[in-house]
Amino acid sequence: MDMISGSGKKARMLRVFLPIFMMLFSMTACSANGAANPTLSYSSGIEGKVTEGPMCPGPVPVGNNTCPDQPYQATIVVLNANNVEVTQIQSDGAGYFKIDLAPGTYVLHPTPGKPLPQAADQTVVVSSGQYTQVSILYDTGMR
Repeated sequence: MDMISGSGKKARMLRVFLPIFMMLFSMTACSANGAANPTLSYSSGIEGKVTEGPMCPGPVPVGNNTCPDQPYQATIVVLNANNVEVTQIQSDGAGYFKIDLAPGTYVLHPTPGKPLPQAADQTVVVSSGQYTQVSILYDTGMR
């Protein structure tokens, strides 16, 4: 009788603990996989502000600040020195952006509007332990 009741207990234990064991094993496998590819974090990168202008039509007299450039929310493609896309970033509603990058040389490629506004590519060098400041100006085409 002890053998039968012992094996019955074992069967019940397997039914209860096997699913728990499998769940724990799966979670361990997932977390181990995540540890192999941690999110990289650098203390260097690029930060800046995106604006668009001019905002007023016609010639604007020198020194006239009644029509300043405005913040612009844009998507910027970040390319490495080999012209391969590393990532994309988006400036916020106030035009600001910040991205962590490893030290190196990058090209910022502001995506154009359809067809305006447009901005020129910029080559940026990121140094270790620093954030390189940039300004990106989108041309509205207004003259």
